[in-house]
Amino acid sequence: MKKDIILAGVGGQGILTIATIIGMAALSEDLQLKQAEVHGMSQRGGDVQSHLRISSDPIASDLIPEGGADLIISVEPMEALRYFNMLNKKSGWLISSINPFKNIKDYPELEDILKEIWKLPRYVTLDADKMAREQGSIRGANIVVLGAASPYLGLKESSLKEAIKTLFGKKGQDLIDLNLKAFDAGKEFSLNSNS
Repeated sequence: MKKDIILAGVGGQGILTIATIIGMAALSEDLQLKQAEVHGMSQRGGDVQSHLRISSDPIASDLIPEGGADLIISVEPMEALRYFNMLNKKSGWLISSINPFKNIKDYPELEDILKEIWKLPRYVTLDADKMAREQGSIRGANIVVLGAASPYLGLKESSLKEAIKTLFGKKGQDLIDLNLKAFDAGKEFSLNSNS
């Protein structure tokens, strides 16, 4: 098993939470893991990305080469575009929220961004903010996106859910349940997507 994953978004959107959950799940399955994080001006809405490399064999480098990502998981559509060159165009998947975080004056038209994403052969785009609100909290949008990516991660759903329980365990059962609902909503959307 080998998965090279790029996580992308804007500071404050929960990218590092997604990375932690995936990492915990991978380690619980006795897989090797390397992670490299690049924090932009995350306190000011700058871009944040993380490289996650998961494998049943030893991993030499923590950085994913251009064109080598099996999966791009993005909580912001323009940030998904930023890493197109990293995606394996033959077999890679892009999973992205369609909800823009307009942190620059000349943010492109959302429709133009989505048209570029929709040119890819394998993608899932979803309104993660709306789905998170429907589950009880907009703050769960990142977990909705994680759920949508879960069928392509190569990890057991039970491992990912246990990682969610562990990560949010100190914050109470209500928050655990909220995040599990958000995860399930994203997963179901992805499995029923026509992409």
